[in-house]
Amino acid sequence: MRQSFFKLLNFSLKLSLFFSITLTNAEAAVSDITRIYHQTPTLEGFDVCFGGGCAEIKHVSISPDEWRKITTVFNATFASTQMNIRRLNNQQVSAEEERKKIANAIGMIEKIVGLKIGTSQDLAGTFNNADYPGQLDCNDEAINTTSYVRLMRANNLIQFHEIEDMRTRNFFFTGWPHTTAVMHEISTGQRFSVDSWFYDNGKPATIVPFELWKSGYIPTDSPLSHSHQPSE
Repeated sequence: MRQSFFKLLNFSLKLSLFFSITLTNAEAAVSDITRIYHQTPTLEGFDVCFGGGCAEIKHVSISPDEWRKITTVFNATFASTQMNIRRLNNQQVSAEEERKKIANAIGMIEKIVGLKIGTSQDLAGTFNNADYPGQLDCNDEAINTTSYVRLMRANNLIQFHEIEDMRTRNFFFTGWPHTTAVMHEISTGQRFSVDSWFYDNGKPATIVPFELWKSGYIPTDSPLSHSHQPSE
C-alpha cells in the first residue's frame, strides 16, 4: 500500500510538471524542473522559476541584510502579554500564527527575488498576462514557494510545519488545472495549501486548508475573483 501511494504521488507530480510545460509552450526540460523542485535551497544560492512552466531559470542569493527582514517577521513580539501567554500554552494558536508569518515572509522573499530577476511586476493569475514581462504561472509559483518554505525551515524559522510535494487540482476533468505548494502541521497532520498565485508579486501567500483549496477556492479579494479569464 505504501509503495502504491508513492507511485501515485510520483505520477501526480510528473503529470503536474507535464501540464506546466505543455500548456505554456515552455522550453524548460522536465529534468531541470525536477532538479529545481528537489533542490536544497541556501541563502548563498538557489534556482527560481519564471516565464511559465519554468521556461526561465535564474540563480539567486539572499544577503544577510535581506534575510534579517525575513527573520523580523518571525521574531515580532505580540502586543498583548495575554496573547503571548496563550501562544506559549497552546500550540494550535502558535501554529496558526506561524502560518500567517509564513504567508507574509513568502511575500517579502518574492519582493527580494523579484528585484533580482525582473519579476517584480508579476501579476495575479496567468491568462491575459502574456504582454507583461517577468510573469509566473501557478507552476512557477508552486515550485518557488516550496523552495522558500524549505529555506525558512532550514534556517529554523518554522517550527510547527513541514513542506510536502506540490499538488494539482482538476486536471481538466472539472476545470482548468491549478498547482499549489503544500505543507502540513506537524502535530496534527492537517494539510494546507500555500498558494502565491492569487495576488501580484510581493503580496502574502494564501494559506488555507488543503481540502478547501482543492474544492476550487479563490480568495474573494483576489483580482481573479473579478476577472473574466479562466480561474486556473
